[in-house]
Amino acid sequence: MERIYADGKTFPDVVPLASAEVINKEYAAQKGKAGFSLKAFVNKYFQEPVANTDIFKSDPSKGVVKHIDTLWTVLQRHPDTAKGTSLLALPNPYIVPGGRFREVYYWDSYFTMLGLQQADKIDVIQDMVDNFAWLIDKYGHIPNGNRTYYLTRSQPPFFAMMVKLLAGAKGNAIFKKYQPQLLKEYAFWMDGAAKLKPGQAHRHVIKLQGGEVLNRYWDDSDQPREESYREDVLEAAHSKQPKAEFYRNIRAAAESGWDFSTRWFADGKNLHSIQTTNLIPVDLNCLVYNLETTIALSYRAEGNKAKAAVYEAKAKARRIALTKYTWDAGQGFYVDYNWKARIHSPELTIAAAFPLFFNIASNAQAKQVSAKIKSRFLHTGGVSTTLKNSGQQWDRPNGWAPLQYVTIIGLRNYKQTALAKTIATGWIKQNTTAFKQTGKLLEKYNIELKGDAAKAGGGEYPLQDGFGWTNGVLLKLLSIYPQNN
Repeated sequence: MERIYADGKTFPDVVPLASAEVINKEYAAQKGKAGFSLKAFVNKYFQEPVANTDIFKSDPSKGVVKHIDTLWTVLQRHPDTAKGTSLLALPNPYIVPGGRFREVYYWDSYFTMLGLQQADKIDVIQDMVDNFAWLIDKYGHIPNGNRTYYLTRSQPPFFAMMVKLLAGAKGNAIFKKYQPQLLKEYAFWMDGAAKLKPGQAHRHVIKLQGGEVLNRYWDDSDQPREESYREDVLEAAHSKQPKAEFYRNIRAAAESGWDFSTRWFADGKNLHSIQTTNLIPVDLNCLVYNLETTIALSYRAEGNKAKAAVYEAKAKARRIALTKYTWDAGQGFYVDYNWKARIHSPELTIAAAFPLFFNIASNAQAKQVSAKIKSRFLHTGGVSTTLKNSGQQWDRPNGWAPLQYVTIIGLRNYKQTALAKTIATGWIKQNTTAFKQTGKLLEKYNIELKGDAAKAGGGEYPLQDGFGWTNGVLLKLLSIYPQNN
């Protein structure tokens, strides 16, 4: 709460320079003395982490592709040996996003892998998939990131997409190899589903009035986030919710990856009204649908048709339920569903592209979604995340690489190729223009600006460079649309 470091994430990531026992003993002995300086004490007993991207300086004259090629080595971490820190040691090398994000992140990694695929770094993809499989085996799920303070939640479940990506390079035997971990991840997301009665929820699962089971975002902790402790405590003071409920909703939004957005706010404006656990998100349920179909693929790969049919039936039921509860016919758009109030969320977001990305939408639905994306979400530099400019980083005017990619591929799946190309061209130009201006690839971009392409804002921390998923998506899009290279 004293804000010794400008970024709340710094202290949970520091390296202690003595044992916890010694540090706690010294703190207890010194803190009450006159002239005690907490800053001096922290500087004495802890080593502040350094981001490799702070040290690396690029040469924009060599072009963005060369820059990314060099960045793979800058962003790569080797098997961890750190002890006494919050880092969860991983057995294989991996790629971090960059900046303050000094560890692997779950959903970021899939989009980073798209670039590794283009760079023909299949061995790095293999290492990262093996790390995620190891995390599932050890902890029962893939944490938000490989830190102890992320163990209470996951992130959007892209592991099945990573397995598909690897199978594309190494063949269908990959599905069988990772089947145990696919099943364990599914068990994590579906925990408690069998015991629910209509109108009840448990962790990530909700049983709806019609008997259907769908998923929500959830975190097992109801305390302030360790990496944003001060921010959460101060914001909780403005909320009418019980503190434990508010913290749970904040954390559940962090699991969604959209931290934060008016998408999750009950009043559509203020963070203190956050209600993440009341919402059945479109994107999450599309991802769990994909997990079900991938498990079915894994059984087909080993010739087990009966087991494959079980998971195909689960996927079909989810597809029907997803349409029933999240398709808003009046809006002609997919929206989140408030299972407590039994109404559609009024917030329109680009998460509506996920049913197109996973080929869940009908042709008629896809046509309506694409029309709304074109009329409401399309800007100079790509598509916006929501329609509201709230100051939150997952709202207008910011654009994010993973959501550009999902939207572009979703539109291409339904032959909306002109709109897909317009979005891709705008996004590529935004990335490359900012790179020429700054020598950096960034975490997010202001897609409505024509001048300073790098100026994006909002959120709890400064704009980060590196940047894993931006690099990956840019390389992938340049392979699809080479005329922009």
